[in-house]
Amino acid sequence: MQPSVKEVNQEVHQRRWLIFTVLNIFTFMATLDASIVNIALPTISKQLGLAFASSQWIVISYLLTICTVILFFGKLGDMFGKINVFKWGSILFIIGSFLCGLSTSLSLLVISRIIQAFGAAMTMANSQGIVTEIFPVKERGKALGLIGTFVSLGSITGPSLGGIIISSLGWEYIFWINIPIGFIAIALAWKILPKDVTITKTKIDVAGSLLFSFAIILSIGGLLLGQQYGYSNWYIITSIIIGILTFISFIIVEYRKESPMLELSIFKNPLFSISIFCAFIVFIANFCFNILSPFYTQDILGMSALHSGYILMLFPITMAIVAPLSGALSDRISGQAITFAGLLVMIVAQIGLTFLHEGSTLTSLALWIIMLGASTGLFQSPNNSLIMSTVERKQLGIAGSINSLVRNLGMVVGISVATSILFSVMSMKAGYRVTALIPGRPDIFLSGMHVVFLVSSSLCFVGLLLTGWRYMTSRKVVAKKVRNAS
Repeated sequence: MQPSVKEVNQEVHQRRWLIFTVLNIFTFMATLDASIVNIALPTISKQLGLAFASSQWIVISYLLTICTVILFFGKLGDMFGKINVFKWGSILFIIGSFLCGLSTSLSLLVISRIIQAFGAAMTMANSQGIVTEIFPVKERGKALGLIGTFVSLGSITGPSLGGIIISSLGWEYIFWINIPIGFIAIALAWKILPKDVTITKTKIDVAGSLLFSFAIILSIGGLLLGQQYGYSNWYIITSIIIGILTFISFIIVEYRKESPMLELSIFKNPLFSISIFCAFIVFIANFCFNILSPFYTQDILGMSALHSGYILMLFPITMAIVAPLSGALSDRISGQAITFAGLLVMIVAQIGLTFLHEGSTLTSLALWIIMLGASTGLFQSPNNSLIMSTVERKQLGIAGSINSLVRNLGMVVGISVATSILFSVMSMKAGYRVTALIPGRPDIFLSGMHVVFLVSSSLCFVGLLLTGWRYMTSRKVVAKKVRNAS
């Protein structure tokens, strides 16, 4: 017999923050492993004898797998219990991490990364739903905001932490460091996580799962390959077109299904849809910065990898301070107003980055990085709360997995957008195809970087307009209800 919601709430109330900590250990590690590998690619390529283009699949395979299966595991969480899926995902993630460190070839490492990504997707897809279930409404914004902090800490801390680990221990340990931490978290999870209460009886949507997987692999895979080999390649163009058509077929199938993997009705809620879209935009903008900032600090300003890591750490440090505060604040005042303020500050920071040049001072660079971290902290916490508080309890699993999918898609698209624009502008300036920095020509790189940040600030402006419209609309609805009541 399943315990009642009331019984479970009483059981977990006193230890909800301990449960939250266990969940976010895996949130941090899963997100960290999406970015920490980038800085290790030169070392891995040298030791395994890989071409640089081939080594990119170590990163691509992880992100692509998460994007492909995360909705499926969100649905699975609704069907068989979010906590059950989370637990087994944490074990799979640790197994994958162990195998990654043992890999002696590209094929073994990619397979291990895929195993690791399956586990990461299982935890990512269900952690937000679990938090929404175990926290009372008055603390939900703070808790979901802290998840945003762990996510961004993981994604932004990767390069600096990876550099320290590689220089002192070796590339294998960027994966093996997950094992002792993961074992402690797993032991705690089995001891303190409560039994699942909200379980939906439905069938697995096989057709929808397959169509979505193919759509992601073909379209996103095509975009990622395009940035390496150019978008004039007909195989890449065909892959992207087929991927888009497959996604359209997926939408049609899901619309007609009685028990779809993705309940499209969830997007009828404008608050949910706009919040998800704005989250997507913010992750694109942040990863435009994330992918270009190491090149700027090291190749243009001439900083060492260690010192570059130190100054880039201002982003996660600032966000770690601001995000919990904005989350707690969103429990008291309108989260929509706070997300609007966050996007406004983000636009200013992104535009500020376009003024950076070869002779910029560390003070000016630090200012824009701190503003970017603060704006992300302001935005993420209340936006996560808005996303998860606008859906029914039985949809928490799929809502959390959609949020995580959007986050990972934002990372992938941000990397693709940044590098594609950067190299396109650099190629136009140089007069020939460019796919790397040109020695002695910082002006060409800076031209491309400035265009990238102008594009990312424009995307944030679109999010600002949507958020402003959403805020004004909700205020009118509230005012109308007050008038009718009186």
